[in-house]
Amino acid sequence: MQAVGWAALAVAVLAVPQARATEASPQASLDRFAETLGYRLETVDNRPSCPAGIDGCFLTTITLTIPDALPDALPTNGLALYFSFVNQLPLVESDIFAHRHINGDVQQLTLKPGVTLRAGAKHEIRLWGVGANFSRAFAMPNAYLIAEGLKPRTIAATRAVIDPDTGLEALPFVAPMTDEARLATKSDADQTRWLTAERAFVAQAGRQARAASGVAILPKPIEAVQGKQSSVDLGRGVSVTLHGVERAAVAPALAALGVAESGALPLTIRVDAAAVTKPEGYVLDVKASGIAITARDAAGASHALRSLAQQAAFEPSRMKPLWVVDAPEYGFRGLHIDLGRNFHDRDQILKLVEAMAAYKLNKLHLHLADDEGWRIAIPALPELAEIGSKRCHDLPEATCLLPQLGAGPDGTGGVNGYLTTSDYVAIVQAAAARQIEVIPSIDMPGHSRAAIRAMEVRHARLLTAGKTAEADAYRLIDPADTTEYRSIQHYNDNTLNVCLPATYRFVDTVVDALAAMHQQAGTPLQTFHLGADETAGAWVKSPACQAMIAENGGDAGKLAPRFIERVANRLAAKGLRTGGWSDGMGHTDATKMPKNVQTNIWGVLHTGAIREAHDQLNRGWDVVLSIPDLGYFDMPYAPHPDESGYHWASRGVDEYQVFGFMPGNLPANAATIRNTRAEGKAIADEPALQPGRRIAGVQGQLWSETTRTDAQVDYMLFPRLLALAERAWSPATWTPAYQSGARYEWGDKRVDAAKLRSGWQDFAGRAAAQLPMLDKMGVAYRVAPPGARILGGKLEANSAFPGTTIEYRVGNGGWTPYAGPVAVSGAVELRSRSADGKRVSRTVRVETVR
Repeated sequence: MQAVGWAALAVAVLAVPQARATEASPQASLDRFAETLGYRLETVDNRPSCPAGIDGCFLTTITLTIPDALPDALPTNGLALYFSFVNQLPLVESDIFAHRHINGDVQQLTLKPGVTLRAGAKHEIRLWGVGANFSRAFAMPNAYLIAEGLKPRTIAATRAVIDPDTGLEALPFVAPMTDEARLATKSDADQTRWLTAERAFVAQAGRQARAASGVAILPKPIEAVQGKQSSVDLGRGVSVTLHGVERAAVAPALAALGVAESGALPLTIRVDAAAVTKPEGYVLDVKASGIAITARDAAGASHALRSLAQQAAFEPSRMKPLWVVDAPEYGFRGLHIDLGRNFHDRDQILKLVEAMAAYKLNKLHLHLADDEGWRIAIPALPELAEIGSKRCHDLPEATCLLPQLGAGPDGTGGVNGYLTTSDYVAIVQAAAARQIEVIPSIDMPGHSRAAIRAMEVRHARLLTAGKTAEADAYRLIDPADTTEYRSIQHYNDNTLNVCLPATYRFVDTVVDALAAMHQQAGTPLQTFHLGADETAGAWVKSPACQAMIAENGGDAGKLAPRFIERVANRLAAKGLRTGGWSDGMGHTDATKMPKNVQTNIWGVLHTGAIREAHDQLNRGWDVVLSIPDLGYFDMPYAPHPDESGYHWASRGVDEYQVFGFMPGNLPANAATIRNTRAEGKAIADEPALQPGRRIAGVQGQLWSETTRTDAQVDYMLFPRLLALAERAWSPATWTPAYQSGARYEWGDKRVDAAKLRSGWQDFAGRAAAQLPMLDKMGVAYRVAPPGARILGGKLEANSAFPGTTIEYRVGNGGWTPYAGPVAVSGAVELRSRSADGKRVSRTVRVETVR
């Protein structure tokens, strides 16, 4: 899960002089002021001398530029401005503003007594945050103004825009970050360096790949051999014959093949568990006389068709004969999408479901609720979706949640919304048709603020109607609880009270509603993920909890594990498997948990992943690796201020790191992955694995705090998800055999570096061959900027994936395709293009080395 703090926007009461430009009304004056107010956010220093009482600080400034002509009717009563800041904010320094933290993201700045704003003046507000802002992505859009009795208005300067060249969201009000010495690290011990074009060139030159030749299937099959006989003409269509499998079970995969089914080439699909013994396995035999697929099950048959579709797209005219024997390394190959923080709708999810199927992923973990949003309709509790799915300016939160994460004041825009029951059913049906299990996730008991606030609205409605018992039936807090706490995301009210019967009634109602939706979809619910992570120090002073605290030796910290155990057993009674995040799950008593448990390991490789994974494997649980170093795709691709994503777990998770990960020997990853300060450090095997223990699989995660558009979802997932799919399906052959107690160092020779390099080169060629398919699916994958240098007066450039189109320009000249080393003078800008030529990377700059 995400372990980073946030903060949101609040603006000050502004006193203004009387002499102003004429405006029609107070509302029109506020509108005009919001349109013309200058606003600039700048990260100044990530390693400054901190004010007294603040450790590990960084400095950011907001500069407000008052318009030259202030409107005459600009209201002075209750005028305020709201903005987001994504770290703990203990100190704000300003000559005119006073600061107050509201909750979670929300901060408030109020004008000091006697201060007036003057036309044309600039006011710098110094924000002393805790931690660091290593990326411009930490900034949140949609700062806004509000005055008493008026509608709020977004400050125009803080609106996001879409870059027409990249297709990605941009925030023009955020200042460039250019001072690497002050902005790239927190201390001299941190060896992180920005991945400039010159540094990227060196890294990519050391593992340069060639374009795919021969078999281009991804993930890599166990065995794939091309024949030399007559080629296969799929262009004349196929005639499909099915044995032991229903057409519906392979229909999406057949459609992906993209050929007519009224043709002459026989395509026989047979499911035969005796002939293919491993689940999801298949044999694909492609000849000029016909194509034969033999599979263990419907999933295997679909996988065979997907492999055929990839190879056919790679050989678009006529295929060579092909023999493939294949089966997955791991049975759990997952993708987690966070809809809670920022919403992404049914169409985006359905697109991702098809992309998952194309690359043989089989578990879709939908994170449907968090502090910032509730994203699934529950018919019995309509307020969950009506209130919890929308963020707007309503401080009492009677109509919506607070506008966290730069959502803006209006409750509109793509970050708001929820899945209707029909939406969810459609997703489950589409996934099931592709042999993908949908795992719904409602985080609890922490990360539950959206549910709590929505149920408070329900409580108030029913209480007003005189229905006290009905109102209390789903109230999730103890109103007499005086406990003071702050969650990691700075909320003081985001944790369900685990001592109330209403809480368990709520959980049952939500789970039963989700189960009913799965039943309607024709696919029974199998797993419910309850989150269980990052629970703050709640309940200590709750009268409702005193008996439960006493039963646990006076330790309120034990209430969360008791909650997880209780809910897990209630789920087991419904025939459901419990899933949860490893920190919360690890605190439970294994003897009080059901036997059928899934745990997602999200500890960072160098700071807890091995301990959590091995401990929970030794409990006999199904362990899924969600380790950030492997699969947190909300982390940036590279350490660079213009790459989106949080950085608490890693400064860069690129395709090479994901591809090279060794799931079967976690300590061995010390040989290839540095810690968060770019230091190569040893990893011990503690605790050691018991004999016979093996992970269930791996999962990629996309948390959405900084991901507001569908294009950004695609960017953050692809092509990294291709590398994760490869690692979930195919063995990492450079992995040393696991040895109990073995310790690994950075660069450890027991990891076969030559096999890793050649494996990457093979993968990169096949991944490049997939990009046109992603274009066809409408997936706006990341186009990485090129590596480049100027040496001896000549420009040299390269890319991570072979065949990538690179363009360059000198000065203000036009863009020119790069075909090889070329003489240049002065600074040069470069960019890459997508396979379909429609999008470009961010632009990088190189200068002559003197």
